[in-house]
Amino acid sequence: MNDASPIASPLLAGGPDVVAESADSPNAIVLPRSPQSFAITAILTLLVLVILYFTGGVVLPIIFAFLLNLLLQPAMEALTRLHIPKTIAALLLILLFIGAVAGIGYSLSGPAADWISKAPQSIARLEQRLSAITKPVARVNKASQEVEKITAGPGADVASVSLRAPALGGVLFSGARTIVAEFATMVLLLFFLLRSGDLFLRRLVESLPTLSDKKQAVDIWREITRNISVYLVTISVMNGAVGIATTIVTYLFGLSNPILWGVLAFFLNYILILGPLSGVTILFLAGVLTFDTIWQALLPAASYLAIHVTEGAVTPTLLARRFELNPVLVIVSLVFWYWMWGIPGALLAVPLLATFKIVCDRIGPLMALGHFVGGESHAS
Repeated sequence: MNDASPIASPLLAGGPDVVAESADSPNAIVLPRSPQSFAITAILTLLVLVILYFTGGVVLPIIFAFLLNLLLQPAMEALTRLHIPKTIAALLLILLFIGAVAGIGYSLSGPAADWISKAPQSIARLEQRLSAITKPVARVNKASQEVEKITAGPGADVASVSLRAPALGGVLFSGARTIVAEFATMVLLLFFLLRSGDLFLRRLVESLPTLSDKKQAVDIWREITRNISVYLVTISVMNGAVGIATTIVTYLFGLSNPILWGVLAFFLNYILILGPLSGVTILFLAGVLTFDTIWQALLPAASYLAIHVTEGAVTPTLLARRFELNPVLVIVSLVFWYWMWGIPGALLAVPLLATFKIVCDRIGPLMALGHFVGGESHAS
């Protein structure tokens, strides 16, 4: 027996015979060899993705409820250890969660309304301050329009079509109504998830036919619960530190409404790459609107970038033993789920990928896929 790991040995040895011989090992990678089963799996996967794409309004509140359940499980366990009934403990956590959301919304309503009311003047000021960048772009657009006119020919008459956009009030009301409905659905489901505890696990175990299947289901469930819960708690704590640091920095540099920027940094940091980049851009534009010189305008954005770089060096160290994910696939997952569900999909990209890897690592035919999703091992 050589020193190669159980996962690596079938891949390095090569050949179907070696894979077949090592398939009896519980940690061995069992590669699917039937084209029919592979085709059926691919078709089912595409079908599930299509269904998820068109049912995002229903699926997203359910997924977020499960994730918040994992995030609040440590607090729920602490309350139950104090002999507080599960119903009362779940209700307390739900009320605290709703109170936190309402408090954040109320504290940000004033600064957000102030920025929105100044939007027309702010846009004009931005165009003036960024004219050195916008003028060359405008010249290129004008030149391209001239080229289109020349290539279209003198006899090409373009009929103008006037489209009337829906009223802004109707759009905002419809969007707010949808958000409230989805939030209410999520909160209601979250309450019953907190109250039921491990009911889903018990029912799943009872429905499985063999003892080995029951043990495997318990192992997968506990691994997902433990790792995703630690991930969510760790990320939330680090994002809170980023938000506090951003609030302090923007206050020291004289940027108005520092609490608004701190809360924005807290939420944007949940979205890998796209969130921090958006934060840098937003803070730069806010600096351009606030200060007279470019170097002053760059200070808030540069400080936020430094805060994010520091956080980006600390957080992976805290999670390295639990989340060994392929960084390329993390980016692919981010882009894919953002395309599927927008910003909520980007928020879910890493938890979904980590859950997928945990499941694959514990199911024989999927171990090769789980090994592919994994990153570099930190084990000695």
